[in-house]
Order: sequence, then structure tokens, then C-alpha cells
Amino acid sequence: MEGKYLIGVDGGSQSSKVVVFDLRGDVVCEGRQVLRPMSRPRNGIVEHPDDDLWDSITSASRQAMAHFGGDPGEIVGVGLCTIRCERAFLKKDGSLASPVMSWMDVRAYQPYVHDNPETAHVTTSSGYITHRFTGRFRDSAANNIEGQWPIDTDTWQWSDDAAVLAAWNIPREMLVELQMPGDIAGHVTPEAAAACGIPEGIPVVATANDKAVEALGSGSLGETTALISLGTYIASMVHGRENVKQPSEFWTNFACVPNRYLYESHGIRRGMWTLSWFLDLLGDDFARSAESLGISREQYLEREAQEVPAGSDGLMTVLDWLAPSDQPFRKGVMIGFDARHTRAHVYRSILEAIALTMKNRVDAMCAELAISLDSIVVSGGGASSPLFMRIFADVFGIPSSRSVASGGASLGAAICAAVATNVYADFETAVAAMTKDRESFAPDPANVEMYWRLNELVYRTIRDSTDQVLKRSYPIFR
Repeated sequence: MEGKYLIGVDGGSQSSKVVVFDLRGDVVCEGRQVLRPMSRPRNGIVEHPDDDLWDSITSASRQAMAHFGGDPGEIVGVGLCTIRCERAFLKKDGSLASPVMSWMDVRAYQPYVHDNPETAHVTTSSGYITHRFTGRFRDSAANNIEGQWPIDTDTWQWSDDAAVLAAWNIPREMLVELQMPGDIAGHVTPEAAAACGIPEGIPVVATANDKAVEALGSGSLGETTALISLGTYIASMVHGRENVKQPSEFWTNFACVPNRYLYESHGIRRGMWTLSWFLDLLGDDFARSAESLGISREQYLEREAQEVPAGSDGLMTVLDWLAPSDQPFRKGVMIGFDARHTRAHVYRSILEAIALTMKNRVDAMCAELAISLDSIVVSGGGASSPLFMRIFADVFGIPSSRSVASGGASLGAAICAAVATNVYADFETAVAAMTKDRESFAPDPANVEMYWRLNELVYRTIRDSTDQVLKRSYPIFR
């Protein structure tokens, strides 16, 4: 094995990040480019404008490579991870026939409609970006999620069932070639090298859906440890080996390790976005106050919220800032205000709502799987908050931990590249070598008891009450 560096590409929902790692998983340099606002031409239609996915990756890549002080010839490979649940339509030459559908677009979950004669290939965001990097029509099997694609979840290949293909209305010849996580999809073309600044000819490696790649990068491979991913969509996941069919309290997803599965509980839509929404409501004066202290808005509120007792003095938040499609009447709710409550109470109440909601959804998943967790790992930007980490530990009643170094999807992508290029013999060895020790937060017994009472007596069934009010108001304010 020759070389010293690996590149992890993380094309996320809000930004694209390109990170150069050394072979121990330490960050050498990185670049980040925020995505442009989504195009919403009409209700239910949500698209990435122009060629924003590729443009953001090329910008982030050029930033990373501009700060790279090593020998480009010692870069071993590029692991590619992009947003899941998106749909891209490509012309014969691989360029976009129409804008990429966001995961929030209702059409991404419906049968394909061939209404554009220029469309020659129907694929995911990773299938599209793979072609931009390599010129090949290939994609990771693990980013073609059941319920969106005619995939056989036992074989990890396209279904041979004519009825399944017909149900999705995608002709077999329009589907690209599938590969397993850790397979080399192709090599960086001269055109991609010129656009990204990454040397021509480097292997480009398939990974999986972004949540599975994030789980890999967190070092979470155990079957009694749940990863809670704090993003625009908050999800919790546990690895397993059985392809569980038609579960009720979770769904079975492909893992980023070939022939393994990731059980994913129901999550929270617009989860961490809700915190951003609240911070924006506090206005410019609040932002300037934080800036004058040399800290972020989150850190400013964190200081205040640390003085708020567990339970936020009875202020409870119900996180339905984006209603599920089958219950459109649902809205976000804050209930229990009195004169004690401040902005810090609101902030802490949102954090507690996230932890309590995920606790109930993880419990439902674990009960169906007949497993008990011994720990949780929290990833995403919210994991940087010590207060949030303590709330998770107290709500779950078990230790919560976070990575002490940069991880997530970019590191998971680099781990896939390490396996594909024989830097490490297998995923377990690569994870052990490239992920770092975690910082752990122990639960506080008094807070565990308080949150247990709050959840059992109120929060677990709070929607039974709020739904009745919202159903009556929905026809007025829909």
C-alpha cells in the first residue's frame, strides 16, 4: 500500500463538505460550500436549482485542495456520499435532463413518469455525482432505498420481479449499474479533476445512503448501541444482520457494510432546523450580543439554559414544525408557559423535546427488535453541546457519547475508500483504526427520574391531546 491520504465527500442537505484525512482518520484539511435555497415552483415540488449539488461539491473540493499541503500523488482514493432519497434524471451524456428532486419532493416517492424525452437514466443523487466524477453510470446499491426504487433488499440488486419494475414504472435499461459499499465505481476523469482540483485517475468509491455512512463514520457498528443523528432530519439507527421485512416501528435500511442492515426508527422532520428557527426569531440584537462575546448564538443560549432545571419548569414542546403527509393538521406546539419562562426555557424545552421524542421512537424500535441498548452515540452539530449530551443521557437513562474528533459522513466515506483501496483489510479494521475515542456523559439519577415521570405521565401521549385541538383549527388555517 502506498499513499498517505483519503478524501471523504459529504454532500449533505444544507451543505457539501470535502475532507482530506490521513490514514488514522485525522483531518488534514477541508472545504465546505453551503447549498443554495431550494426551488419550490409549486406545492410539493422541491428541487435543487441548476446544478447545485455538483457545483457545491466542486467548490468545497477546491477549498480543501487549496489548503492541502501534502503530495497529491499520495492521495489513495475518494469516498463519495450524498443525500439519500433524492432522484436525478440524466441525459445520455450524463448531464441533468431536469433539476434533481430533493428528498422533500413528493414525486421522489412516486412511480416514475417519463414526461421528458431527453431522460435516458433515472438514478439517485449519488448515481449522478458518481457519473460527474467518473463518467460511468454506476451507483451504490445501498443508496437505492426500498420504497423509492425497485431494489431487492436480499440481493442488493435490481429486482427481477416484473411486477415490482412495473409498479415503479422505471424501464430496466434506464437504471444504472449497482455496486456494493466499498467498491470502486471508477476513477476521477480529467474533466472532474479540473473542476475539483483532485488529481486525475484516483479511485472513486461507492458508499451508501448518508445516514448509514454517518453511522460508519461514528464508529457505531455494535448491535446494542444506537446512533442518534442530529440533522435537518433526526434519525436513530442500530446495526443488525437480518433483513427484517415489513416492521412497524422502524424500517430496514442498507448499512454501509455489505450485506448488513441498519434499523432506523421513525424520526423528526425539521428537527435541528427548529432550533435555527428559534434562534432566528431572537433577532439581530441577540446575534450581535453573542458576536460581541466571541461566541455563537447557540453557545450564548447554552449558558443561559444551563441554569434552567430539567423539565424546563413545565414548558413542553411538540415537534411538528413540518407535518407528516398523512397527518397534515399537525403543527408545532409549546404548552405550559408561565411567568418563570425565558428564552432559555424555550431553548431547553426544544432540546428536551428532541431527546424525549427520539427516546420514545427508539424504545418502540428496540421493543420490536427485542433488544436492549447499553449506550447511545450522538452525531451531528448538536452533539457539540454539552447540555444537549447531558439531556440525552438523562432522558435515555444510559450513557451518551460523542466523537472527540471530526467524524460523520465524510469520515465514513473515507473509511469506504480505505477498504476499497486495501489500506485496511475490512470495514471493522478500518473503523478501529480511523475512528477516535468518544467523550461520554453519564446520566444524573435525579434527572433520569424526573424525565421518566414527565414522559410516562405526559409526553408519551401528549399528541393525543394536541391533535384534537389541531384537527379543529386545521380547516381554518390550512
